[in-house]
Amino acid sequence: MPETTVSPLRSIGKRVIGAILALLATVLIVYLDRDGYRDANGDGLTLLDAFYYATVSLSTTGYGDIAPATQSARLINILVITPLRVLFLIVLVGTTLEVLTERSRQAFKIQKWRHKVRDHVVIVGFGTKGRATVKTLLGDEKVEPNHIVVVDTNQEALDAAGAMGLVTVHGSATRSDVLRVAGAQRARAVVVAANRDDTAVLVTLTAREMAPKAHIVASVREAENVHLLKQSGANQVVISSETAGRLLGMATSTPVVVDMVEDLLTPESGLAIAERDVEPSEHGGSPRHLPDIVLGLVRDGTLYRVDAPQADAIEPGDKLLYVRKVTQVEEVNGQ
Repeated sequence: MPETTVSPLRSIGKRVIGAILALLATVLIVYLDRDGYRDANGDGLTLLDAFYYATVSLSTTGYGDIAPATQSARLINILVITPLRVLFLIVLVGTTLEVLTERSRQAFKIQKWRHKVRDHVVIVGFGTKGRATVKTLLGDEKVEPNHIVVVDTNQEALDAAGAMGLVTVHGSATRSDVLRVAGAQRARAVVVAANRDDTAVLVTLTAREMAPKAHIVASVREAENVHLLKQSGANQVVISSETAGRLLGMATSTPVVVDMVEDLLTPESGLAIAERDVEPSEHGGSPRHLPDIVLGLVRDGTLYRVDAPQADAIEPGDKLLYVRKVTQVEEVNGQ
């Protein structure tokens, strides 16, 4: 679960250093005042005896073979060594309690999230494609950050996702236990944004087996692998390399067309492609006669272009794909 934490090694290291400093301070105090202590052997205190006494005293063992005899040594024990003993115990016991409490708190937090979350989105891979997907979900789709789960093997990528408030799972999404931790069996959508096509196929197979009703969208680099993704259970496949190549080719002769396509694909500004339900007053009419710029009609999960015969008349339950104005045209054109 997303949260700001200190490195465990650094946290434990600070406590170990604190305990050692408390021990050394006690050794120094006892050794400097060694004449005020009585040894059971009666041969006086050496530096080793001072270490021994400091160790058994701070750990509250107290065998009694070395004890303060003079009034000054006892006063120093009361005012100095006893606080050091308490500090030493706080450092050691506090570290143990903090580790156990943090583990229990995190486990409880994860269990609570698993039982509560439904219809979330699982994103496999937090590279360039995965980050763009999250940006779209947070901006245009208005999805809450805690309803987006990122699965990746790169800890730096997961740290970046956690800083955005997303839930992160470390591991390979080709394994069913990792997807189970991400709650894929209850997700409404799974986005496969792996860097390799063979990995995308295996992740899609695993996700489809675990979540038969989820909407799976996968990205591939090569068009020849599209049928493999669809056979593996992907509802939609996006060819990233060919799409980029088409835009590059168009930019050589009609760069303004590329600008318009990028504008339509950017939900934060300019124009954006959106979907909406038809209104009762629009039933029976033609989508070409609506005030909105309608691009297509979705009926029973099938998309029909606006010039298709099936889209001549709007029926109840249809959805419209249209161009939605996000900001003023002047802002888009930079005027």
